Amino acid sequence: MFKLEEIPIFSALGEKYIKELQDIIHIKRFTKESIVFYEGDQSDYLHILMEGSVKLYKTSPKGSQVQINRFAAPGLIAEFAVFEKEPFPATCEFVTDGAIGLLHFDKLYEYLNQPEFSLELLKSLTGKVSLLSALVHKETILSSEAKVADLMLKKVTIFNRLKNNEIASILNLTPETFSRILTKMKKEGIIKIESHKLHILDQDALMAIIENNTIKTCTNCIADFKEQIGYKD
Repeated sequence: MFKLEEIPIFSALGEKYIKELQDIIHIKRFTKESIVFYEGDQSDYLHILMEGSVKLYKTSPKGSQVQINRFAAPGLIAEFAVFEKEPFPATCEFVTDGAIGLLHFDKLYEYLNQPEFSLELLKSLTGKVSLLSALVHKETILSSEAKVADLMLKKVTIFNRLKNNEIASILNLTPETFSRILTKMKKEGIIKIESHKLHILDQDALMAIIENNTIKTCTNCIADFKEQIGYKD
């Protein structure tokens, strides 16, 4: 488990503040597949991921999961909702065993007088905005094949660490669709899979898939994506 001083938002704080935090932060341990909070829950605590990995997902009106992102320790989870005193916008579930540090908002507010602390918090918030922007782009612009190709080029190690159904969930694809795309890429000699490890044979072909197969056939992709995740204006 990470120490507080190893977590970016706390790394610039002095020893006095670190000791204070260690005394007031409640550490809660979780097992794999445990729910940290549900979409719509409210909390007065900042959630600090101190060990393990979690996934954030929304539930569509049809009951299917739309995965927003995955986070590995150390880091903050849904800090915007806490500051705005709004319900959590997504469900948080552990994909490994792990631990969460809970810091009450009232105490957190006191630390905002520390410039270094405030700066790290801003970095975390702007980083989440960038992640959401990337998600919207991926879901509204990229086709299923392009999403797989994009992930292969950016994070090939994911294909060697996770099961196919987990990768499909990250890409918001059905396992059947994901399997079909892998089979097609193997037949075309773009990739090969040996001993459960993915090897890219033709990087140019993956880039071509992204460049030539990016526009979906939806007439209003943004509206379709909002409907899929249950967003209401």
